[in-house]
Amino acid sequence: MSAASADLAARIPDAQAKTAFGQTTAHVPLHAWSEAARHAHDELGCTQFDWLGVEDAGRPGAVGQRHAVLLHVLDPDTKNGVLLRTELGPDDVLPSVAALWAGAAWHEREAVEMFGITLADGEPAHLLLPDSFSGHPLRKDFVLASRVVRPWPGRLEPGEDGTSAPSRRRAAPPGVPDPSWGPRYEAVGGAVSGAVSGADDQTEDTRG
Repeated sequence: MSAASADLAARIPDAQAKTAFGQTTAHVPLHAWSEAARHAHDELGCTQFDWLGVEDAGRPGAVGQRHAVLLHVLDPDTKNGVLLRTELGPDDVLPSVAALWAGAAWHEREAVEMFGITLADGEPAHLLLPDSFSGHPLRKDFVLASRVVRPWPGRLEPGEDGTSAPSRRRAAPPGVPDPSWGPRYEAVGGAVSGAVSGADDQTEDTRG
């Protein structure tokens, strides 16, 4: 990132500019998101939309509870850009910036669909997944069905193999369900048997 881009980040109102790995980000509180975006567009000349994305911002033990929203826009003349970042809690609503950058609408729709965040303008129509799909597959707390229905064929991840140090809190890797979650299949003596974890009923494996 150029020094000019870092200067743009520092000029965002109510923002705290932080630099890491050569990238300066303007961290803004959620209530200032719309004003920060408008300032970047109208006052700093960043009228060119680049991308908007979401990532998990949960702290240890709170995966899926908070999400960070990042917006990168550019000055089309100088090609200097500014990166804005805010955080959403489980019940927070994100104001849309599509009125400033029309291209952001597609990215916001994807964020709603894949991460389950809530837009102030309401839930848009599905963009990538069928209407019948349940859940938000890019969230770290989204359960991967393939980790449930059959034993994992490769090396187990930390937290699954029982080798974690006793002094450390075990945490399941992203996508791995809690041991009490739903029906699963376990390998017994080279064969695969079906069982419902936490219940006495046995489910016959009818797979070929």
